[in-house]
Amino acid sequence: MPLLPPAADMRMPGNFAGPDPAQGSMRAIHRFLGGIVMLALAALLPATVQAQPVRADHVEVELVAVTDAVVAGQPLRVGLRIKHDPHWHTYWRVPGDSGLPTQIAWTLPSGWSAGPIDWPVPKRLPIGPLMNFGYEDEVLLLVQLTPPPGALSGARVDLAARADWLVCKDVCIPGSADLKLALPLAAQARPGPHAALFERMAARVPGALRAENVSAVIEADRIRLAFTATPAPRQVEFFPIEEARIEAAAPQVLQAEGGASALLLRAAQPVSPQFRALKGVLVVDGGPGEGAGWAGTVDVALTPGPVASVAAGGVAAGAAAAGSASSIGFWGALIGALVGGLILNLMPCVFPVLSLKLLSLMQHQREAGAAASRPLRAHGFAFAAGVVLSFLLLAGLLLALRAGGEQLGWGFQLQTPWVVAALAVLFVAIGLNLLGAFEFAFGGRLASSTVAQRLQSNTLAGSFWTGVLAVVVAAPCTAPFMGAALGYAVSQPAAVALLIFAMLGVGMAIPYLLLTIFPALLAQLPRPGAWMERFKQAMAFPMFATAVWLLWVLALQVDANGIGLVLTAVVLVGLAAWATGLAQRGARGFRWVALLAAAVALYAVFAATRAPLQAAAVADSGAPASAAQRVWEPWSAQRVAQLQAQGTPVFIDFTAAWCVTCQANKQLVLNRASVSQAFDAASVVTMRADWTRRDDDITRELARYNRNGVPLYVLIDRKGRAQVLPEVLTETLLSEALAQL
Repeated sequence: MPLLPPAADMRMPGNFAGPDPAQGSMRAIHRFLGGIVMLALAALLPATVQAQPVRADHVEVELVAVTDAVVAGQPLRVGLRIKHDPHWHTYWRVPGDSGLPTQIAWTLPSGWSAGPIDWPVPKRLPIGPLMNFGYEDEVLLLVQLTPPPGALSGARVDLAARADWLVCKDVCIPGSADLKLALPLAAQARPGPHAALFERMAARVPGALRAENVSAVIEADRIRLAFTATPAPRQVEFFPIEEARIEAAAPQVLQAEGGASALLLRAAQPVSPQFRALKGVLVVDGGPGEGAGWAGTVDVALTPGPVASVAAGGVAAGAAAAGSASSIGFWGALIGALVGGLILNLMPCVFPVLSLKLLSLMQHQREAGAAASRPLRAHGFAFAAGVVLSFLLLAGLLLALRAGGEQLGWGFQLQTPWVVAALAVLFVAIGLNLLGAFEFAFGGRLASSTVAQRLQSNTLAGSFWTGVLAVVVAAPCTAPFMGAALGYAVSQPAAVALLIFAMLGVGMAIPYLLLTIFPALLAQLPRPGAWMERFKQAMAFPMFATAVWLLWVLALQVDANGIGLVLTAVVLVGLAAWATGLAQRGARGFRWVALLAAAVALYAVFAATRAPLQAAAVADSGAPASAAQRVWEPWSAQRVAQLQAQGTPVFIDFTAAWCVTCQANKQLVLNRASVSQAFDAASVVTMRADWTRRDDDITRELARYNRNGVPLYVLIDRKGRAQVLPEVLTETLLSEALAQL
């Protein structure tokens, strides 16, 4: 379309005269003037010709260049501009705990090449318990394009790229766009319309590290990145440029060490054998553009350091934690496992089972006399085999699951509702058997005896399965010396770990084994008599008490409907036991009643464990606190790091409802008013890490102290030094530790 309208043709219709020379001259003048106007307008138009920005879900994207033209022989700086809707974000080159990095696939003229993306410093984006690295608002991902050597042909250069991204807020939406950018060839180029954005984003691309004496040491799962910078930084963030190297969500704690600084990070578990260098971006005091802030790249060899107990939030433990699992060594772990296994025999759940077996041995020796020595030794070794093999089976399962990436520790099976429900029903059945409701023997043969003689029976199978049962009921307990040994075990190769678990079983089996190897020791016990039958029946009530405790644990894992179903299963087990007893005494028609009741009970247990978890968090693993009791904060690594930064001492109780030792320590020490007053006098914040239900964060935190089970008690002083207290607490011991703060 001409820029100026042609002159009006004033000739009247029917006028067939030839062209007017004057009018032809006017047309020529108009064409000349129109060409000049077009050239003038073309000179005023921008040199860059590009498609409009592409609008997608919650983002606007486009290709932009820093200049308005391409100059032959000079690299061209371009970028992918992403403008996000409020509160939406895309991801950095390493996205953190979730997400995908933005990608650019270029289609360039022949001979052109594209460099890697220069990523500006990202932000830490917490999403619930996760931590992501990415961008909000507006970002420019910078790329340098290099033309081929020599002169360029044509009037312009056409660039194209396909961009793929993931944009997230509460939900994540993948997006992509085909983008184009056309730039004219020119002898010189001027800044383009986005030059200011290029300048701002280029300043935020990490440069050389402005620090000296940089080192990285890994101790267990803690990484200590030390450096010297002037001025000393007030705030430091580290962003890894390799996946699965650090825990993105873990607090990053900055420590001043004289004239140097140290940033404490948490290594991702399990630590990869290929993790030999710490590579990433160090952002100091907010990064470029924030006063004296800067950002630099880190690439430093990772050297192993002495394994040490570590405070929550990443602060190194003091000398008071020297007795931790990391320092006990192989022989110390073996001895700890042996002693811990011995003490397990005194746990409330284990003691009744072993007492019943002991009574049956006493009865067996009385009936068989001196000739019983050899069979007794066989029973001892059968019991020991059941104990040791059960510990090895649990250990093998634990190690296999951990190797597969599961965050599990000792007692993990009691974090599974169906295991807790099944054990509760089993203990009710054992109690009914002890009272004589029915007869049962592991040897597969019914006899005129109850569980006191058959479950812990005079058959080798009975002795073996008694050992298995003893391990099952001992699983919730962590005895003194045992926690450090197990913490050491799970950090070692499988063969060493299994050996330590086997030693734990040996320790548990030793008392019973000695009594069978040296029958004369049995003579030191009270003579058998009618009291044995009464004692056997009395042992039913600790079994019922254990079932009640397991139901209480289950109530912290499933809802009220689940508990109702398990109680229904308990009633059905009672019915099955009664019907079994009648069938064994001759009323064989009741066998079908027993089988049907048992089958329905099993179904009820299964249905109960499919019930949803309670919505409320279990804050105290105990009875509801009265107004006079101390209020404990729920543990979180972020809260501990915050308190450490403030110089506030912290006491952390790692506990679980199914841990007998934990509950004893609560009632005998931690819940006392005098202990609460001592905490207040020392200005200690008390926190509780409840492991009743599976919690991977707590499992990882236990591993930081080289522990694999609860209880664990950690006292962190005002300087961030951690002291690991013994598994069995006393008020005196705790008071002495508080006095040293």
